[in-house]
Amino acid sequence: MKKKTFFNLVLILFILSFFVTPLGRESKIFLIRTFATSPDIMNPSTQNIDFDWKLKEKDNTQFNFKKSKGKVVFVNFWSSWRLTSVAELKSVQALYDDYKDKVDFYIITNELPEPVDSLKQARGYTFKETYLIIGEKMPFDSEKIPSGYIIDKNGNLAASSQKGTDWNSKKVRTLLDKLLAE
Repeated sequence: MKKKTFFNLVLILFILSFFVTPLGRESKIFLIRTFATSPDIMNPSTQNIDFDWKLKEKDNTQFNFKKSKGKVVFVNFWSSWRLTSVAELKSVQALYDDYKDKVDFYIITNELPEPVDSLKQARGYTFKETYLIIGEKMPFDSEKIPSGYIIDKNGNLAASSQKGTDWNSKKVRTLLDKLLAE
């Protein structure tokens, strides 16, 4: 076998591995993280968010989002089966680790608890997930996954993204520090 043919065959097998092996899945997640950008910062925002909507805890206990009125809030919609969500969650977890005592985090899914628990355990995530109540009104389109938002203390939208995003960027941290100081 010629060297060129051998290298072409190896290259084809390598590319195929992206589609049929766990290595390919992890490589795609890595690439999504590598090319993720910071969210769009709204400065100044005039889009005021309605805080009157309901969510639920893992045990189906319902609560009203109003409990976060007057606080800086991070909202993220995700799914365990969507690679862009999985890639984005690493930066969400890093942000959560540093700001969980200062910012209200709503990391929201509409899945059953089992796949959520499996993903969190496999990746070492400790954030508290929140669940959608299907049919409940809300100020965001929960079908856009992944998507994320930062809301200031006055209820204005301060940042948003509807794609794989690096939420642990310097730009986001600077924004959060500024919003918390206000």
